Amino acid sequence: MSNTTLLTSLFSYKAWANKELFACVASIDTSSSKDATDAAQASARHAALRLLNHIYVVDCIFFANLQQQAHSYTGTNTPETPQLNDLQQAVEQLDTEYKRFIENISPAMLEENIMFTFTDGDKGCMSREEMLMHVIAHGTYHRGAVGRILSQISIAPPRDLYTKFLHTSEPLRRH
Repeated sequence: MSNTTLLTSLFSYKAWANKELFACVASIDTSSSKDATDAAQASARHAALRLLNHIYVVDCIFFANLQQQAHSYTGTNTPETPQLNDLQQAVEQLDTEYKRFIENISPAMLEENIMFTFTDGDKGCMSREEMLMHVIAHGTYHRGAVGRILSQISIAPPRDLYTKFLHTSEPLRRH
C-alpha cells in the first residue's frame, strides 16, 4: 500500500467518523424544560461543539500550512461557538478538500518539509505527510473526548474505529 493510498483511506475514515459524530451530537435534546438534566445536556452540547470547532480550526490551519498559504486564525479555536449545522457543513467541505488534495499530491510533495508558524508564534517544520498524519491523529483524539462527553449524558457515542470504517465501507473484508 502506498502512502497516498493509506492517506486516502484515513481521510475517508475521518470524514465518515465526523459524519457519525455530528449526527450523535445533533441528537442531544436541549429543547425541553430547563431542569438540571436539560442544563447538563445543553452544557454537554456546547462542550462538544467547542471541541468539534477546535478540530475544524486546526484542520483549517494545517490545510493552509500544507499549501504554504496564510490563514487568519490567531488561536486554535474561535471566540464564538458556531451552530451545529453550519459547523457540520464546513467540516464536510473541508474533509472533501483534504481528500481532493491527497488525490493530487505526489510522493515528492508528501516528503517536502514545510516551514510554518504556530498560532502562538512558535516556528515549526514538518513534512506534508507528517502534517496530514497530525490532522488524522488530532481529530481522532478530540473525537474521543466528544465521545466521553456524550457518554456522561447517557448517549452512546459512535464507534470511531478505523476497522469499523473499513468493514462498513468494504463489507467483503469481513470474509
